[in-house]
Amino acid sequence: MHFFENRFDCSVNWYILAVTLTVRPSKTPLLLMAKPSDTRERLLQVAFDLIWNQSYSSVSVDHICERARVNKGSFYHFFDSKSELAVEAYEENWREKQPELDRIFSPQNPPLERLALWCRHVNNRQKQKAERYGHVCGCPYASLGTELATQDEKIRAKSQEIMDRNIRYLESALRDACREGTASPGDPAATAKRIYAAMLGMLMYAKVHNDLSVLQQLEPTIIDMAGVKALAA
Repeated sequence: MHFFENRFDCSVNWYILAVTLTVRPSKTPLLLMAKPSDTRERLLQVAFDLIWNQSYSSVSVDHICERARVNKGSFYHFFDSKSELAVEAYEENWREKQPELDRIFSPQNPPLERLALWCRHVNNRQKQKAERYGHVCGCPYASLGTELATQDEKIRAKSQEIMDRNIRYLESALRDACREGTASPGDPAATAKRIYAAMLGMLMYAKVHNDLSVLQQLEPTIIDMAGVKALAA
């Protein structure tokens, strides 16, 4: 009896598979069922990567769904619009990178070393992305913010919020350097903004010229702006 039962089960399974392959449109990929959390995470990651690599306006919802291997209906189950997805994708990316910034700007590191480590972090991240995409990508937050600053207030505000978080890390290092007497940055808050703006300018130059060599001057430029030379003199 077991032999015939096994043969019957096998025949049923093959029949179900044959019907499935026949009914499914030939051009529709056979997608595996995924947990809702996995689907959402894929959409967030793919959206961030595509927008940073290309631009917000050049990336469509269809493009994101295709790259993430997610049905369009699933997209709108999680997000009302591409704009909402972009805001959440950039916030998610910040949550992923924040532990590394916490490590770089840890009080256990001397203040000036924090600034140097941050410069190397920026440089290394740009190199990794350039190797992956074949061109310089620049700052993801500034790129998105400048593209949509006059068109989408939620995206503009999110870009500003994340950039301000980065600036606060720099300000904390400058304040500690001032307290221990290793630098004379003047107003730490204002200097932190100038340092961040200088970094953005260098990234923009590197992106336009598709040349990362300019970032070799990032660390000495930032250390100089922190007031180290002025103090030594």
